[in-house]
Amino acid sequence: MILPSIDLMNGRAVQLVGGEALELDAGDPCPIAERFSVVGEVAVVDLDAALGSGSNADVIQELLRIAPCRVGGGIRSVDDAVRWLDAGAEKVVIGTAAAPEILSRLPRERVVAALDAVEGEVVTHGWRTRTGTTVAERMKELDGLVGGFLVTFVEREGRLGGTKLEAVERLVSVAGGARLTIAGGVTTPEEIAALDRLGADAQVGMALYKGRMSLAEAFAAPLVSDRPDGLWPTVVADEHGVALGIAYSSRESLHQALESRRGVYHSRRRGVWIKGETSDAAQELLRVDADCDRDALRFTVRQQAPGFCHRRTRTCWGDDPGLAGIERRVRGRADVAPPGSYTRRLLEDPALLKAKLVEEAAELADAADPRNVVHEAADLLYFSLARLAQARISLADVERELVRRAMKVSRRSGDAKSAKEVT
Repeated sequence: MILPSIDLMNGRAVQLVGGEALELDAGDPCPIAERFSVVGEVAVVDLDAALGSGSNADVIQELLRIAPCRVGGGIRSVDDAVRWLDAGAEKVVIGTAAAPEILSRLPRERVVAALDAVEGEVVTHGWRTRTGTTVAERMKELDGLVGGFLVTFVEREGRLGGTKLEAVERLVSVAGGARLTIAGGVTTPEEIAALDRLGADAQVGMALYKGRMSLAEAFAAPLVSDRPDGLWPTVVADEHGVALGIAYSSRESLHQALESRRGVYHSRRRGVWIKGETSDAAQELLRVDADCDRDALRFTVRQQAPGFCHRRTRTCWGDDPGLAGIERRVRGRADVAPPGSYTRRLLEDPALLKAKLVEEAAELADAADPRNVVHEAADLLYFSLARLAQARISLADVERELVRRAMKVSRRSGDAKSAKEVT
């Protein structure tokens, strides 16, 4: 699949030829990250840090709030890697410092070893130092220590002349269980499709920035369909992963969806249609994923009321149950609940809500019988949802924060605060 790339110099997104000559300055990387994020992970490379001439750490911190990123460039110690993993990087990419003594102290599945090569020979320190070691030899040395390899064909980098497909099949076999990503010269959707068939992803920069292929073309390249009409079944899910319904996508509808960041689909009767265009049930497209067989899609959307179904329910199977459904009801009552209702009273009386949160937390902590634990937990969750509604914060925001914390590698002691600290 496609892995869009953002290379940083002096706080700006750039593209170099052969890692040396500046070819273009794309400006502020934040809107670029926003656009790329819809197709998944984004590769962020700090060129200044890689060359030892500066740092773009502040910019990368901002990008991590916008998109799921794998971060590379200038990561030369365990502390450097852990700092980025704790900051929310999906993965770290380690080049010159990719040695067993460092890699063995990091979570394997979140580490990618960057192997930059000139005519098959690994080069380090910003592509300036030759090592005398081949890419395959280096991969074998690091076997079992990383979850992926990024192989960059330096002589092809930024030149839009095509990548070295003939070398990839062997490298995939050498990589074993680690996922291989190829960079350097990837220029056409056909190359992305070919790499995917071989078992490798394509990290693409210059071709996207120069318009040689669109993001939609790059994403759709590996997709296949066994349907006579060539459509892809598309599961539509909300931010919590709850399925809202099923639709179909075509190349044209996918292109429009990625360009507009809206729920755009292909009706087998009416052709391309935009969800919510003639109603108030619009969708903001957050992400598109292809399934393992590349013949079905999942659209993750932010669905507006009344919902996805034409029967004006949240899902095509009715109004969804569960915590997310309860959250929407509590949040909806903030404005429409009649005066005197308990939810409305809580939302209008911060002191009462605070007291109930403290009371219910204590009761949950003291509950012993399993049924009482369930009862008290339900009480605390209800009041917590009311607090979120009061602050106009969604449960999805809380989920994202929990996911971010779960990604941390370093751990705090977690000791309880003193009563004085709490008050």
